[in-house]
Amino acid sequence: MVITSIDIAIQTRKNFIRLMDEMTIAELNIVPPGFNNNIAWNFGHILVSQQKLCYTLTGLPLKMDNKYMLRYQRGTRPEKFIHEDEIAFLKGAAYTLIEELVGDLKRYIFCNFNPTKLHYGLELLCIEDAINYFPNHDALHLGFATAIKRAIEGEKRNANSQIPKVQS
Repeated sequence: MVITSIDIAIQTRKNFIRLMDEMTIAELNIVPPGFNNNIAWNFGHILVSQQKLCYTLTGLPLKMDNKYMLRYQRGTRPEKFIHEDEIAFLKGAAYTLIEELVGDLKRYIFCNFNPTKLHYGLELLCIEDAINYFPNHDALHLGFATAIKRAIEGEKRNANSQIPKVQS
């Protein structure tokens, strides 16, 4: 079996959800010092980015409500606490959006791709380029989320080590 970009995207999203499931909703919303956003925002961002890369660039309707697009697009930051129901919705959408993309690829609806130059330094010329790129983008944000998780765990350890020990 040959591993495809879609396989990588699905596995990255599984790994991202596993990381999130190890944390509380409050922890998913923490923006540690030195970071611009939190784990929940990074997760929402990968879903929105896939939509923008695959659907917006081909002039097709998005599969996500515009409120998510505005909340998690590039250049935004978490503006408010992201509640459990929204996180649950995003987790479910992570797989649904991939399934819909695969179905849409089979229907050959991605005909009018508008080439774009990414801040990453690449130029996407066709839908295949977008599909090859977005799993890399997902993995990058999983890396950010992992770093945020480690920062949160480090803050907890530091807080616990500063509690004076009572001598018995």
